[in-house]
Amino acid sequence: MTHAQPQQSHDHDHDDQNGHLRGRKLLLAFLLTLLMLLAEAVGGFWSGSLALLADAGHMMVDALALALAFAGARLALRPADARRSYGYGRLEVLAGFVNALTQFVLVGFIAYEAALRLMHPGAILSGVMLAVAAVGLLVNLLVLRILHGHAHDDVNMASASLHVLGDLLGSVGAVLAALAVRWLHWNWADPVLSLLVSLLILGNAWRLLRKSAHILLEGVPEDLDVGEVEQALRQADGSIRDIHHLHVWQLASGSRMATLHAQVGDGDGGAAVAAIHALLRKRFGILHVTVQVDAGTCTDRARDCLGHGHR
Repeated sequence: MTHAQPQQSHDHDHDDQNGHLRGRKLLLAFLLTLLMLLAEAVGGFWSGSLALLADAGHMMVDALALALAFAGARLALRPADARRSYGYGRLEVLAGFVNALTQFVLVGFIAYEAALRLMHPGAILSGVMLAVAAVGLLVNLLVLRILHGHAHDDVNMASASLHVLGDLLGSVGAVLAALAVRWLHWNWADPVLSLLVSLLILGNAWRLLRKSAHILLEGVPEDLDVGEVEQALRQADGSIRDIHHLHVWQLASGSRMATLHAQVGDGDGGAAVAAIHALLRKRFGILHVTVQVDAGTCTDRARDCLGHGHR
């Protein structure tokens, strides 16, 4: 059984650099969000606006979520040890999963408050509401810009961006509600727009929850087709007779792994193993590969060697 070793040190250094960069971005986003939630909380109580209070509550959850994401990014840099041979990289996926769950709780709170406001509307200071919401919109645009550019499979940064996007939508809703209250005297616009923003947050939260749960269940990365990977491996080297017991999963953001059995012809299979490593790295972005070479009949066939979805 062999493992992929080439460029391992380079890959780890690159991962560490990315991890430190993510950590700095998340810390800055957390500090900006914390300051803005305090401003929106004060402005919401002062003006009597649910949209501002809802956005402040959302930003409070987001500040905690960003702190959790920052902790996840930092802990993910810790090296493997005797108890956790894969390291702590999956902590960032757990952080994304928890962050998604908090969105569902927040949406429930906003919906409850909006229903109360619709039944018992109150006075709103639209000028204060508009000024605070406009500043919040600018701050959220800045934070979203800071977090922009994460890898598509980085669920920790994706969850943080989701929270900030929810803040941004909340600020847009608060600005529109303030304009409606100020110029049209539609006080009902405040809770209604809060509900509309909550629905948008709910959809994004569900997608993030499903994605992070898929990784935690060690599902195949979403942009990979296992059948395509297996077919490519069969053609990686002329000595390969069969590929079976192939499993592909994702440990954390950007950390793809694979195990497989390769039935080869005469020889020690060294050329076939090298070809497998090269193909998986270059074509599918799978850096950690474990290959069991079978010179004859698969020794694990009695234990369902064919595995899931393979011939």
